[in-house]
Amino acid sequence: MGNSYAGQLKTTRFEEVLHNSIEASLRSNSLVPRPIFSQLYLEAEQQLSALEGGSRVDNEEEEEEGDGGLEQNCPPNPYQMHPPPEGCCTTDGFCQAGKDLRLVSISSEPIDIPAGFLLVGAKSPSLPDHLLVCAVDKRFLPDDNGHNALLGFSGNCVGCGKKGFCYFTEFSNHINLKLTTQPKKQKHLKYYLVRNAQGALTKGPLICWKGSEFRSRQASMGACSSSLFPPLDSSGPPAPFPGEPGPGTAPSAPLGAPQAGPASEHPALTAALGLAVFNGKDSPKHQPLVKNRLSAVPRPSALGILSNSGPPKKRHKGWSPESPSASDGGYPQGGGHRAKYESAGVTCMPQVCLVGPASVTFPVVASGEPVSVPDNLLKICKAKPVIFKGHGNFPYLCGNLNDVVVSPLLYTCYQNSQSISRAYEQYGASTIQPISEEMQLLLTVYYLVQLAADQVPLMEDLEQIFLRSWRESHLTEIRQYQQAPPQPFPPVPGAVAPVTSAQLPWLAGLAASSCNDSVHIIECTYSLAEGLSEMFRLLIEGKLAKTNYVVIICACRSAAIDSCIAVTGKYQARILSESLLTPAEYQKEVNYELVTGKVDSLGAFFSTLCPEGDIDILLDKFHQENQGLVSSSLTASSVTKSASLDVSGAPACTSYHLEPHRIRPFQLAVAQKLLSHVCSIADSSTQNLDLGSFEKVDFLICIPPSEVTYQQTLFHVWHSGVLLELGLEKEHVTRQRVEQYVLKLDAEAQTKFKSFLQNSFQNPHTLFVLIHDHAHWDLVSSAVHNLYSQSDPSVGLVDRLLNCKEVKEAPNIVTLHVTSFPYALQTQHTLVSPYNEIHWPASYSDGVDLYPENKKYFGLSEFIESTLSGHSLPLLRYDSSFEAMVTALGKRFPRLHSAVIRTFVLVQHYAAAMMAVSGLSQMKNYTSVETLEITQNLINSPKQCPCGHGLMVLLRVPCSPLAAVAYERLAHVRARLALEEHFEIILGNPASGITIGKHFLKQLKVWQNIEDAEWRPQTYLELEGLPCILIFSGMDPHGESLPRSLRYCDLRLINSSCLVRTALEQELGLAAYFVSSEAPLEKGARTEALESDAEKLSSTDNEDEELVTEGSTSEKRSPVKRERSCSHDSASSSLSSKASSSAPCGESSAGPSQVERARSPPSCGPSEEARAPGERQRLRAAGGPPSVISRHSPGLTPQPDPSLKSGQHVQVSAPSASSSGSASSPALPAAGALVLQASQCSMTKACRQPPVVFLPKLVYDMVTSTDGSGLPKAASLLPSHSVMWASSFRPLLSKTMTSTEQSLYYRQWTVPRPGHMDYGNRAEGRVDGFHPRRLLLSGPPQIGKTGAYLQFLSILSRMLIRLTEVDVYDEEEININLREDSDWHYLQLSDPWPDLELFKKLPFDYIIHDPKYEDASLICSHHQSVKSEDRGTHRKPEDLYVRRQTARMRLSKFAAYNTYHHCEQCHQYMGFHPRYQLYESTLHAFAFSYSMLGEEIQLHFIIPKSKEHHFVFSQPGGQLESMRLPLVTDKSHEYIKSPTFTPTTGRHEHGLFNLYHAMDGASHLHVLVVKEYEMAIYKKYWPNHIMLVLPSIFNSAGVGAAHFLIKELSYHNLELERNRQEELGIKPQDIWPFIVISDDSCVMWNVVDVDSGGERSREFSWSERNVSLKHIMQHIEASPNITHYALIGMRKWSSKTGSHEVREPFSRCHVHDFIVLNVDLTQNVQYNQNRFMCDDVDFNLRVHSAGLLLCRFNRFSVMKKQISVGGHRSFHITSKVSDSPMAVVPAQYICAPDSKHTFLAAPAQLLLEKFLQHHSHRFFPLSLKNLGHPVLSVDCYLNLGSQISVCYVSSRPHSLNISCSDFVFSGLLLYLCDSFVGASFLKKFHFLKGATLCVICQDRNSLRQTVVRLELEDEWQFRLRDEFQTANAKEDRPLFFLTGRHI
Repeated sequence: MGNSYAGQLKTTRFEEVLHNSIEASLRSNSLVPRPIFSQLYLEAEQQLSALEGGSRVDNEEEEEEGDGGLEQNCPPNPYQMHPPPEGCCTTDGFCQAGKDLRLVSISSEPIDIPAGFLLVGAKSPSLPDHLLVCAVDKRFLPDDNGHNALLGFSGNCVGCGKKGFCYFTEFSNHINLKLTTQPKKQKHLKYYLVRNAQGALTKGPLICWKGSEFRSRQASMGACSSSLFPPLDSSGPPAPFPGEPGPGTAPSAPLGAPQAGPASEHPALTAALGLAVFNGKDSPKHQPLVKNRLSAVPRPSALGILSNSGPPKKRHKGWSPESPSASDGGYPQGGGHRAKYESAGVTCMPQVCLVGPASVTFPVVASGEPVSVPDNLLKICKAKPVIFKGHGNFPYLCGNLNDVVVSPLLYTCYQNSQSISRAYEQYGASTIQPISEEMQLLLTVYYLVQLAADQVPLMEDLEQIFLRSWRESHLTEIRQYQQAPPQPFPPVPGAVAPVTSAQLPWLAGLAASSCNDSVHIIECTYSLAEGLSEMFRLLIEGKLAKTNYVVIICACRSAAIDSCIAVTGKYQARILSESLLTPAEYQKEVNYELVTGKVDSLGAFFSTLCPEGDIDILLDKFHQENQGLVSSSLTASSVTKSASLDVSGAPACTSYHLEPHRIRPFQLAVAQKLLSHVCSIADSSTQNLDLGSFEKVDFLICIPPSEVTYQQTLFHVWHSGVLLELGLEKEHVTRQRVEQYVLKLDAEAQTKFKSFLQNSFQNPHTLFVLIHDHAHWDLVSSAVHNLYSQSDPSVGLVDRLLNCKEVKEAPNIVTLHVTSFPYALQTQHTLVSPYNEIHWPASYSDGVDLYPENKKYFGLSEFIESTLSGHSLPLLRYDSSFEAMVTALGKRFPRLHSAVIRTFVLVQHYAAAMMAVSGLSQMKNYTSVETLEITQNLINSPKQCPCGHGLMVLLRVPCSPLAAVAYERLAHVRARLALEEHFEIILGNPASGITIGKHFLKQLKVWQNIEDAEWRPQTYLELEGLPCILIFSGMDPHGESLPRSLRYCDLRLINSSCLVRTALEQELGLAAYFVSSEAPLEKGARTEALESDAEKLSSTDNEDEELVTEGSTSEKRSPVKRERSCSHDSASSSLSSKASSSAPCGESSAGPSQVERARSPPSCGPSEEARAPGERQRLRAAGGPPSVISRHSPGLTPQPDPSLKSGQHVQVSAPSASSSGSASSPALPAAGALVLQASQCSMTKACRQPPVVFLPKLVYDMVTSTDGSGLPKAASLLPSHSVMWASSFRPLLSKTMTSTEQSLYYRQWTVPRPGHMDYGNRAEGRVDGFHPRRLLLSGPPQIGKTGAYLQFLSILSRMLIRLTEVDVYDEEEININLREDSDWHYLQLSDPWPDLELFKKLPFDYIIHDPKYEDASLICSHHQSVKSEDRGTHRKPEDLYVRRQTARMRLSKFAAYNTYHHCEQCHQYMGFHPRYQLYESTLHAFAFSYSMLGEEIQLHFIIPKSKEHHFVFSQPGGQLESMRLPLVTDKSHEYIKSPTFTPTTGRHEHGLFNLYHAMDGASHLHVLVVKEYEMAIYKKYWPNHIMLVLPSIFNSAGVGAAHFLIKELSYHNLELERNRQEELGIKPQDIWPFIVISDDSCVMWNVVDVDSGGERSREFSWSERNVSLKHIMQHIEASPNITHYALIGMRKWSSKTGSHEVREPFSRCHVHDFIVLNVDLTQNVQYNQNRFMCDDVDFNLRVHSAGLLLCRFNRFSVMKKQISVGGHRSFHITSKVSDSPMAVVPAQYICAPDSKHTFLAAPAQLLLEKFLQHHSHRFFPLSLKNLGHPVLSVDCYLNLGSQISVCYVSSRPHSLNISCSDFVFSGLLLYLCDSFVGASFLKKFHFLKGATLCVICQDRNSLRQTVVRLELEDEWQFRLRDEFQTANAKEDRPLFFLTGRHI
């Protein structure tokens, strides 16, 4: 039964749902938390097993959510009840007829109930203490299993007798339940009512709705055998059960049913522990219920110990039939007790028992007699007992205090758990009790009982257990609070009594009775002192040898208990006592032991282990014997090797190459994320970062004081080229220059940092990025530093420098923290906003590889995954023989710190392994298989490679003194074995660089082609390929990267008692690695990734017994343990690979210890199976006896036999069989051994496989076991030493959490300790507590964060440059070659202004030169005699949409800007008040009549208060009268006279309306002309600009309408101003008549400076420079006779401008884009308000034909920015009918009238213009490419496409037209012609035969009238089918065409 999975909890979601529920209930107003357990069972309808018998989720809670599903955070919607009928009774407890329904009132009255009905008790929320009696048809109630209740309701009122209620809503109204939620029978019908022996009606069992209350499935008693607690009848006296209930008592309800009575203390006990204590005897009437209770194994949530109720997985060793199955999931094997110095009266600075002279004890609250600690306690016990204070008073200890450790951690944990309920008190739930002390203690006992022998208790686990248990009791108490009878009645005898202090010892003893004495309970009568004395006595007598925990309970005080728990297990006590030391104390302790010589006894012990006596004697002997031999044999073998390699043609190693530096897609993605975060800070309205004001980027990288990390960072910066890219350095960057940008946080850091600050202060236009790499290191506050400043100057340096006021306040410093372990920076007090966190992206999303890379990152999760079944050999392992040795020696040397013992054992193992590999085979028994494997591969790997490349072994020794000891010892052994040239031993110390021997230095130089004689490796990465042991010391790694040749990461010495998430993950991060993804690590078959297990010298089945150490018996495994360890415990992994059929197994007679098993990876692919027989035959053919073969996949390191001196090798030709023999035991005869050697460099594999990691067993268990959430147990540890949990009342992390969610979790649940630098930042999550310019980048270790942030600096710099650059159109003028050189040039080259008389003589240049009109029709003039091919290169039709040519230009200080620019100077101009409130503005109507439109035009002005001085009002705030205009005679240089109008659409963000800098600060009047529907958005973005809002009829109009209205308004305003100022005595002609009409994309203005050497001189040089618009406008406005010019413009800028274009200063030609318009002269020339395109060309032609002057200043040019949104692009032509976004082609823009053609949603005029642009050849076929015969266009210019030329004539009398007598036209275009066009006018022109005519009118009627009026039928022939219209619906007023042919 223990294996039944029925009804198993969905544990992965359990914690999440549980805590969501807790939080929801905290937030909601109701007391009852939301249901959760209902969500957690697998199938609602499944028959659920006895495992959940104890589940006591009430229906009330079950239904609480109603329809809300999982939305647990919402309070329930108030339910609206119907008002009761008038006159009826509404008293609680009575029905509407006024009859009493309360159980207490009518329990003894006879009640008549119909057949098939049952009496049930209903709960009324307004009467929590009463049940109301109802009669309900039992068909609508559930059966025993909680199923089969009919939907609906049928009930009667027992009070008034009313029958037939069919709806529970109706019934609940009748009995006055007065509900606030939807009435549901499941929620309110609670109990069956039964008659007791006296015949009184009493509350019976709960009604089992939905089967959630209890399960009646009869489970056999076996269900309990593997449960947490023994069956009640199997141990101790059976629990008594209730007998016949007396009056008023409830019959025995199922376990967990809330009982009335004073059971407030501990309902959780019944729920959680399944131990029910009742009054009286068993009740025969309710036997099934009793059975139920017995089978009710407690539900996992209660204790939290059963996170998976199923059978344990194999890898957990702690399971045996006696121990609970539950030890599997939640409560891991290992895990030291974290020192949590927090809350509840315990001081925040740790106070710890130190061993040695510095020893102190905790101040403890004590009472009574002191307890004396026995003198020889440690000697006898072999470990210091750790005593955890529990509840109540703790006695004084005296005597030998050095031999015990007292800790307040458990007391703190108890206090925290007591405070859980305080959170609820503010919600008014005053009755909710905290978990009782008895309960806490009992749960602690249960927790200790189920811990395995190799597990250590964890406070986190205990907190979770208390939380769950309290949760249970809390739910129960809520219900009891609602159900308790009113106080006047005497309390009913409770069916469940609380655990009293008297019962506690007995219950604890009962629990402990099953654990084989691992937990011992001592009960005291008077005080804890006697219990402690008793414990010390038992310890001295050796009676607690098997006991790990002693629980001492004193229940003598009536109100409370005293308790403490002593950890006496040697293993547990040692780990716990060591875990109470801080890292500094740990180092101090180790130092003390080394200095005082305490370790000598350990050394002495080791030297006696050797079979020959002293190991050193054996070494010396070996040294002397082999002095000559070794070197010669080595050279011999290397000669043979190279010879054989020459034959195979591979004399050099091809595997060795240093990675080129390139940015990976991931790094680029992260850099872009960083950039977007910086941009979002800048874009936010808080003005915290003004990116527009920075011109360049500078940076400083702060790193921890590690020399290697420093050099590594310098190397990265140097090779990334970032300094050149940022322009910080010129071409040749020296190493010294790079050093300026990297700051090592050591004693000298402060001066360098000061200069950085000074630099940032002096360069306000440089953005400084302060990068704090490895940011989780040294978060100590500078306040703490002041206390300890003498000891270590670098303590608190980060806080002093990075958090100083200058950095925080500098507007140009952005701080970026970079770390792999951000947890300590994610607390409630953090300075980094959660929005400013950037997390490294996941590589896969929904199975899609987001950033394809040729390398796969192999980090912690992949290492853990490799340990799961189904994988090849695990990469994470532990060494059981090493652990056994350490445990045994720990008992022998109890006074030594385990770090010392572990180091000595490991060094001994390495020494023995080196000796074994060198030929001293007897030493093989004195090392472990793992160490032997490592050493063998280390020594042999260089022999596989022609160049001698080898592998690196990282030996992590955190404690520097121990690292020095290890280095000396290993170096000594290496020297004695003559292995100095085989591998190097390097001592890596953070404070110093790398030193290596000359021989290896020479090798590295050769491999890396380095000539420099002075070169030394400065980073570990430069040791690529060097065979070496790197002894890596320092308490924390500081971000040092390791080379790819790292094969073994030996972390067996890490301080496993410091179980903090950051510490663990950063140690494991050392092994993080990129593997080449071409050779993927597949599950199962291919084991190429992992050679190690297959190569090692195997040990035998009885390896554990071989250890010559005491205590190894503890390592003998149960069968389950043995089986599990096959894949994980590499010491015994030989068991998983017994000789398989394909590998012959040779056994020698050298005794069992020398037996070698052929080792194959656990699962072999078919290819390997197929290959094996061939191997076997080749071996036999070679003639030697079959030696040991270790099969590999291709590409694994072959191992030569170290004992072969002759070097006899057989080359195997087939690469698939590159299988090699593992080094056979030296005891075998050398001659017979044979090795298949396929030389392959270990570097080849390095790319394809991550290193193998060896961990301490405790850490291994912590990392590989998962907690309830499915995460590794390590993830739920305290995140960092410098923080603490905010509350025990916290959920677990969830497996599904993203990095962002994890961050939010830590931000909610952790607070910094007082020593943490964020401790003083008390803003606690308020936005103003975050620093606005601080970011945090986190990503896994070694994944490339440095590259990412350097790339970020590059793209940030590029962006800043890009922000100061714009793309401007850069196109040559078109049709230049069509100009003829004649006398019509303006020859006064040096004139600053045009001479009016000279200028009048210039002819007008009709030809368009603006490149944007490249596709427009050419305008012919009198001098035209060109062939068609002369016209510039035409774009092909498909090139029409090709992007126009642009050039990138740096913005000058005179540029116009869009809304993204905000500098301090133009804040006021833009209207951003210092308080960021928009300026006020007012709306003014302005009306004028215009005869052509035939109606009055009403315009609206929006005028900001700051701009009202430009206008005249009838009175302040009154009617707008006019816009002020200056006088022609004004000569002020302070302002620009001409008002500027900018028509715009769709460009509220991107339009260049900020002219502050362009006008150089001069006063000017600028009006934005916007459409009505865009008014609001423009006003939002430009609050301080004057807006002219067009009437709504122009919402769909083109730019022509805006130009038309601007001009008409301006003329009307000129008249008004003339009238107004005439009254002031000013002549009308003196009023300034000019306005500027400017495009919204004009960005900069230039002037050409000409240097001509005389008037007629040929020498001509010129240069162009950027000037302000003010300069240009004031120059133009100062022109003499300016009022005689109608239009003034300037060139469009082009980089290709030639001298001929600027040679003559003025031209009489078309002007575009930026024009100065004389509204007075052009009074009678209008813009065409219907036009969308070319309206400026059309207007220019009209102005010229009216005889007015157009002047272009050629020495001025305007740059136009390319803006990809808005403008004419905002017109989309779509079908009016369908919703399909199908594009409509221009050919469909017209159709035949009255046809069924699809109408389009676009203005008719736009369709016409677009159609003519693309398809006019349909109307004018003769004109195509026929420049000599243009189309005659009367009174208008329409673009007919680039292949048709037009000739413009005006029909106005006295207009200037070209002479048309020479022309024969190929077509005639009459567009909306007016009365000036008459028949006689048209008869002047000559047309080709077959020329075509196109008449365009507003409607069909006017079309006919025009034909008649112009007598067109005389010369033109029309057909009915030649009539067309634009594809508009009637209401959209289509335009109509008529085409005809010339007769």
